[in-house]
Amino acid sequence: MNLHWKSRHAARRGKILNLQTWNKFLKLKKKFKRIVNELSESMPQLRNVQQKFADSRAEASYIVETPVVFNTALDDITIDDDIKLILTADNPGKREQAADNKRYLVGPSGKIARKFFIDNPSLGIDFLKNVIILNKTPIHSPRTVELRAILNDDYKIYFEKSQTDMAILLLEFQDALECPVWITGYSEMRKNGLFEVYTDKLKKLYMERNHQYKNTFVFRHFSMNQFTIDLKQQSLENETAAKTLKRIGSAYRKKIFGI
Repeated sequence: MNLHWKSRHAARRGKILNLQTWNKFLKLKKKFKRIVNELSESMPQLRNVQQKFADSRAEASYIVETPVVFNTALDDITIDDDIKLILTADNPGKREQAADNKRYLVGPSGKIARKFFIDNPSLGIDFLKNVIILNKTPIHSPRTVELRAILNDDYKIYFEKSQTDMAILLLEFQDALECPVWITGYSEMRKNGLFEVYTDKLKKLYMERNHQYKNTFVFRHFSMNQFTIDLKQQSLENETAAKTLKRIGSAYRKKIFGI
C-alpha cells in the first residue's frame, strides 16, 4: 500500500486500534449512537413523512423502518482490526435503513465502492475490513435530493444540527484513528447545497487544526460510477492510483473548502 494512504500509526505498528485508540473509538461510537437517538426523539413524526415519499415510488415502494440510521457496521469492529480509511457518503437510502441492514453504503453505490477497491489492490484497502463509513447526515431519504422536501421548515433545524454533529464526529474519528478521510459527493456541499452546513462546519474545524485537512480528500459519488469514471478521465500516464487519488482529491478539497 502506498504510504499516502497509510496513517502514521499503521506504518509504525501495522495496527491502528491499540488500547488507547480503541477506547477513543468506543467513546465516539457511543456518541454517534447518542446523536442518532436524540435526532429520532426530536422528530417523532419523521417516519410518516418519509413513508409518504417511499409510497410515491410506485415502481419501488418500501416500508420505512429506520428514520434515522446508526451505522451498525461499527459494532463489528474489534480491537484487532486495521482501519485504514474513513469514507463519508451522503445519507442512508432504501437499503441502508432496512431493519436487517442499518449499515451505510450497502446498496448499488456500496457495491461500486467495494468493486473499486478490489480492482485497485495496490491501495492495500479491503472495503469490508479496512474502511469505516460515516455520512453527512444519518437521516434517511429514498433519494438524497428528496431531503429538501422531507426536511421542511419543521425539521430544518434538526437537519442542520445533524450535519454539524456529523462534521464534528468525522473530525473526532479522524483525530482518533489518524487515517485518511475520503468525502464523496461534493456537488451538494457547495453554497446553497443540501450539505452546505456540513461543509461550513468542517471547514471551520479544519482551519482551527491547520494540518489536519491535508489528509482529507474530496471526490465525486460512487453512485452511477461517477467516482471511477472521473478517476479514469483524470488519470495520467504512468501515475499510480494512489497518486491520482491524492491529486484529484486534493484539488476537489480546495474547490469545496478553499484549503
